[in-house]
Amino acid sequence: MVTEKDFVFTSAANTIDAGDFQWSAPSNIALVKYWGKKENQVPANPSISFTLNNCKTITKLSFVKKNSTITIGATKEKFSFDLLFEGKPKEDFKPKIQKFFERIEKYCPYLTEYHFIIATENTFPHSSGIASSASGIAALAMNIMSLEKALNPKITAAFFYQKASFLARLGSGSACRSVKGSVVVWGKHAAINGSSDLFGVEFSGQIHANFKNYQDTILLVDKGEKQVSSTVGHDLMHNHPFAAQRFAQAHENLSKIKSVLETGNLEAFITIVESEALTLHAMMMTSLPYFILMKPNTLEIINKIRKFRSETKIPVCFTLDAGANVHVLYPENVRETVLQFIKDELVGYCQNGNYICDTIGNGSQLIIDN
Repeated sequence: MVTEKDFVFTSAANTIDAGDFQWSAPSNIALVKYWGKKENQVPANPSISFTLNNCKTITKLSFVKKNSTITIGATKEKFSFDLLFEGKPKEDFKPKIQKFFERIEKYCPYLTEYHFIIATENTFPHSSGIASSASGIAALAMNIMSLEKALNPKITAAFFYQKASFLARLGSGSACRSVKGSVVVWGKHAAINGSSDLFGVEFSGQIHANFKNYQDTILLVDKGEKQVSSTVGHDLMHNHPFAAQRFAQAHENLSKIKSVLETGNLEAFITIVESEALTLHAMMMTSLPYFILMKPNTLEIINKIRKFRSETKIPVCFTLDAGANVHVLYPENVRETVLQFIKDELVGYCQNGNYICDTIGNGSQLIIDN
């Protein structure tokens, strides 16, 4: 069994003075939700997600040895880095990166030897309700692993991606599901081969053709900042009166959805996914303090989707993250019909009529390797 000790970097085979890498990493949308965590970003229950394709973060990591003759600015700090978001300095993002580096230092001690320039951008609007922390931390983790691979070329591809997911988890739990694979499981589950609380794993079953190139249209009901941070939301599960039942439900639903993804049962898929979305919000509404994250327009959209599905028998459903926006999920073969329904019936409930069309993707992609 893989343990945390397996990811501790011991020695470098090469000396690297400077270079740069660039990776993209996608956001993801959980079908069975992760909500509640233990120490060190360990999930209280397993989760499974679709990796998205178009909603992604693109991050370039440039680095130079601190003792290099190249001028690199201030180098007295343990971790030395500059952060650019869409080409401009972004000071309010730096504490999250600082905390991430602190968490992963024991596994990547070489980070203290370099000054980094982290240049990042999203293909979707910031604060749009898309999980930018998942894609952003995953992209950074991939770049860090490229540096580790340069220092130690003998590491295998399997280890590379596994450790990248492990590192990403320490920055943002759901980020570990954005590293590799179209359907990713995070959290130990008896029915999923190789599943772990430490990193995400690609779904090991044969995914039915019904779910190939599945569509996700994200309706931007509220593009403001989160009402409650993910960290605060997860912490509310510690003394939640329904926590134990919720964790048991997640295990059961993951077993069910595993079978659904293999058999192509769209009706069962809809039942599980919508139940999971509403359960997540129910847990927030019954916590102390409680949070009501849906907006009136969220409920209007949900009711419209249910009515449309009932009348047309088209297998379209919704899911939600911890916010007001709605992910509309449906097979590719009904794409034109569903998009017309969205334009006719749902866009009016979106902030400024904004929505994003996406599909299932395959995880992170290397762009530059220098």
